[in-house]
Amino acid sequence: MRLLIATHNRGKLIEYQEMFADLPFDLVTLDDIGIRDDVEETGATLAENARLKAVAYARQSGLLTLADDSGLEVDALGGEPGVHSKRYAGANKSDAERIAFLLDKLHAVPPGKRAARFRCAIALATPDGKLWETDGACEGEIAFDLRGTNGFGYDPIFHVSERGARMAELSTAEKNRVSHRARAAEGARGILAQIIARKRNA
Repeated sequence: MRLLIATHNRGKLIEYQEMFADLPFDLVTLDDIGIRDDVEETGATLAENARLKAVAYARQSGLLTLADDSGLEVDALGGEPGVHSKRYAGANKSDAERIAFLLDKLHAVPPGKRAARFRCAIALATPDGKLWETDGACEGEIAFDLRGTNGFGYDPIFHVSERGARMAELSTAEKNRVSHRARAAEGARGILAQIIARKRNA
């Protein structure tokens, strides 16, 4: 059974392949099935964006579809950048530019006041309109410098509290245990297992 991961990002596909390795799904991306169009993320929340993408791509592809949206929330910035994490420094900015913009906003915020969390919302949709949702979070704080190379986005400045290291310093196996996406994916695993069980019993 094919499961569409609603992304053009091969790295994200690999993460999900590892997290769902024991489930009987063949994971494919939008590129694999020839979908080039992007669904506009117009939702006011991460969950709304995940839902929009899952429903639209499930209809377009005819496949069970998983879509996610994730963001960074910084308490000292009132929860920003949140749903705007990818566009926080402006459209088409690089990870380095987004990080620099965020650190500049926090330049006067001292240690102990830089609490933050990554959040991920996942939606699963079928072509006929069934929908399931789950989410996950990873608590930490924003550091003053960059460390690590195993990550993207804000990973090099996000200090994971329970690991005592930056997200970008963790191995892939560690990230797949503690990251916001891993925690949301754990909920999705349960949903996918139920879908498989129902098909087998049908």
